[in-house]
Amino acid sequence: MADTSADATRGGARPAEVTPLTGLRLGLRSVPLRWVLERLPTPRRNPFACAYLLVLAGTTVLAQVADPDLVHRLQTMSSTDGHNLLHAPVRSLLMSGLWVAGPVWMPYLWAFAFTVAPLERRVGALRAAGVFVAGHVVGTLLSQGVVALAVATGQVGPSILDELDIGVSYGVLASLGALAGLLPPRGRYLALGGAVLLVVHQIVSDQDLITAVGHPTALLTGVALWTVLRRPRRPGRGSGRVRRPLVEPVLHRA
Repeated sequence: MADTSADATRGGARPAEVTPLTGLRLGLRSVPLRWVLERLPTPRRNPFACAYLLVLAGTTVLAQVADPDLVHRLQTMSSTDGHNLLHAPVRSLLMSGLWVAGPVWMPYLWAFAFTVAPLERRVGALRAAGVFVAGHVVGTLLSQGVVALAVATGQVGPSILDELDIGVSYGVLASLGALAGLLPPRGRYLALGGAVLLVVHQIVSDQDLITAVGHPTALLTGVALWTVLRRPRRPGRGSGRVRRPLVEPVLHRA
């Protein structure tokens, strides 16, 4: 039998040098990077999340470069404050979710990457959009209802009915609450624990009645949708594939 190693050496090909750090370098390159890349929204896997992030990026840039008076008028018109909900409820509910609460867009990329995007990969774009809209609408209406009641009973001043109320936090929290129901028990408890800590921190730090009511309401809205989201999706028209259930049956040993 011919000596292949000798032939390879004579042919000019040299074996790759393996060092103790080679595996570590490959692991640092592949595992963490792959873990991050698999969770970033992509147009193919997450059409809803990517489209929404693109809209938020556009309005964030608009808020930075446009005339401040124009931006103020647009955001005031979009606000889901008490007066807007009374006179133009559909417009304010739709437009309030097109802005970020602040000048920075990047945190919302990560918020969507770890809440809306993984939910969308599990339940589909239509259901994920439904969860997001449900959290936004329910959180807004209940929080503003509490505000109106507080004003009517004299606990707060009427100026709160005109406070600017825009952003996507209700939809994000509802997506996180819904996603927790599709995770294994350990991941579910971690997700819900992190969400509760986040909500409590926001309530304590902001001292805002709207936030104190709207954020936990949105989170609970997502939790309330667990039963609906655990149902397997029907296959699309013209598709011969049958989708597997979202939650695998648990076999109990005798």
